[in-house]
Amino acid sequence: MGLRVCLYVPNIIGYFRALLVLIAWCVFSHPDLFLPVYGLSALLDGLDGWTARRLKQTSRFGAWLDVVVDNFGRGMLWSMLYDWGWLVASLEWCTFVCNHNTRGAQWKSSFTESPTWVRAVMAKGFKTPPGVLTIAGLHGMPVWLYGLQHNVLSQFCIPQWLQILGFLLLAAGRLLCLAVEMWCILAHIKHLTKDEDEEKRD
Repeated sequence: MGLRVCLYVPNIIGYFRALLVLIAWCVFSHPDLFLPVYGLSALLDGLDGWTARRLKQTSRFGAWLDVVVDNFGRGMLWSMLYDWGWLVASLEWCTFVCNHNTRGAQWKSSFTESPTWVRAVMAKGFKTPPGVLTIAGLHGMPVWLYGLQHNVLSQFCIPQWLQILGFLLLAAGRLLCLAVEMWCILAHIKHLTKDEDEEKRD
């Protein structure tokens, strides 16, 4: 496989998504440009996985790149929205490092020994009610906040009560995601310290 994996179609889609994130960053203060560009990047996030399976071009590099571009986009958005947004981005990157360092490309299906509530989120590739809520909060919360901050939701004639309800649902999903992230980080710390204890005994 070697470096040829870099030219796999789903990975080329990943590079294009990263370019779209950079363009979105440049037009952040213009919702009429930002939302279509950022939205296209998010839409292509689903296409790269489907393409990888369809063309039999799945790879460890592709799995890594997919999450990197996701974090890149959300990190940009959180950091542009709020001065403290880098904290959310840092937590997501830390979780990414912990999961990929320990579990590799198959991290999504490696939670068999985790608590029940974590397994409920991760089961079937997030295709469970708690999983859908978590992913909606992870990806949707910063976009919804952008819509509130730039008055986009009102321009789309979304009533105030629905804006508040959407915020509360997405916030619940993001808090559930936060709980899973903290569990992943603590589990990784436990893994690292356990390894050190075993090395000392040997």
